Amino acid sequence: MMLRNAKLLSLSAKFQPSSTEPPHNSRRTNITVGTFSEPDCKLSRRNLSKSSLLLLLSTQTTLTPLLDFSKAQADDTTISNPNPTNCGNRVPTKKAFIDVSIDGEPIGRIIIGLYGDDVPAGTARFTSIVSGKAGISYRRKEFVKIMPGYVQHGGIRSYGVDAERATAAVGTLQNLIEEWERGRRGEICNENKAGSVGIVVRDPSIPPPKTKLVARNGKLAMEEEVVAVGPNGTEFVITAVDSPELEDSVLVIGKVLEGMGVVEKIREVKTVRDNTSSPYFRVAKVIGDKRAVVAERGFNRPYSKVVVTNCGLIESPTL
Repeated sequence: MMLRNAKLLSLSAKFQPSSTEPPHNSRRTNITVGTFSEPDCKLSRRNLSKSSLLLLLSTQTTLTPLLDFSKAQADDTTISNPNPTNCGNRVPTKKAFIDVSIDGEPIGRIIIGLYGDDVPAGTARFTSIVSGKAGISYRRKEFVKIMPGYVQHGGIRSYGVDAERATAAVGTLQNLIEEWERGRRGEICNENKAGSVGIVVRDPSIPPPKTKLVARNGKLAMEEEVVAVGPNGTEFVITAVDSPELEDSVLVIGKVLEGMGVVEKIREVKTVRDNTSSPYFRVAKVIGDKRAVVAERGFNRPYSKVVVTNCGLIESPTL
């Protein structure tokens, strides 16, 4: 009898909770026993704002070293460029001119020096159009945008034969993009200083093409959706002040040698007000309203007709 009791005692002792670890029942009891009043479960705006501020400060403190490290890496990359491009060494190899009128009244001539040795494809394309050898010309074509820092010519945008000739002109758009990418890598100079002349090779305002799934001949295929028509390599800009924002879209091919006063007269023309800061316009752009796209094309357009009346190359032994 004593042995049975001892055995039961030993078995019951085996299932007794230890002094260092509370039983599972006691854990649940501790959680359920705690009293929570209804006001304790509510967060006031003051407490929420304090918590958000603390979270923001802690995140900023955590990310600051990473941002500093990334900035240091970028600085190291910039400094380690073994072949920095010197834009002051560029020498024009050809001369071109464009005569401009505002509402039919001539305002003067702009003489442009072209960098044929640095950007041969861009220079060849511009000279073939300005001289008329490509079968098309900038004559009777308008300046379509007047910005605070530059003026932009619309190029050849006609349909039919003119559009085909613009596409087939010397120096394809792909050649221009390749030279522009060389400028992005620092192999050639592509700084848009005051008085620079450049061809528009891409439109930064146009979003990248979207990939969509379509059915072709009973099969599913992926293709890119064309959002808008991009430049065709005939539009050009003339800067009045330093415009580094153009380096993402323009290939510099030359500079103004004479006629900056004509550029200033073009800048004085009244234009359609830029309304991109309007909240209604922003919402329309976000939801993809086509009316916003059409309205955006009209921003900064001159009310007067600013037209190239004549253009061509200047044969000169000295530049």
